[in-house]
Amino acid sequence: MSITGTLIIQMIVFLILVGFTMKYVWPPIAAALDERAKKIADGLAAADKARADLAAADKRVEEELAKSRNQTAQLLADAERRAQAIVEEAKARATEEGAKIVAAAKAEADQQTVKAREALREQVAALAVKGAEQILRKEVNAGVHAELLNRLKTEL
Repeated sequence: MSITGTLIIQMIVFLILVGFTMKYVWPPIAAALDERAKKIADGLAAADKARADLAAADKRVEEELAKSRNQTAQLLADAERRAQAIVEEAKARATEEGAKIVAAAKAEADQQTVKAREALREQVAALAVKGAEQILRKEVNAGVHAELLNRLKTEL
């Protein structure tokens, strides 16, 4: 065999091998590579979508936090206003009660003063009667006694 015959046979075998490879081996490899490229592209798209969703969720979370902070601040302000109103109302009631207690104490003091004066008058009258009795026992002079009784009466 000559070199040319061998070379031609090798070329024919090579072409058969290339044809076999192109028909049976290359399509599954190309399909696997295409599928892998598609999975990678889908994964990148999903990652971009997830990143966008995360940014939107972060934005919503910040908005909700700001809203809850505002509501909390408003509730605290309302509570402080209510507490201040309750304190003012309690002060007003306490002042009113204090005024009532002072008025009652003053009225009671006035009553005690009147009672003390009455008791003092009764004691003075009893002393005056005792004094008159003693005077009458010692001496009976109607003019002097009348004058003494008039002075006692004016003093009372």
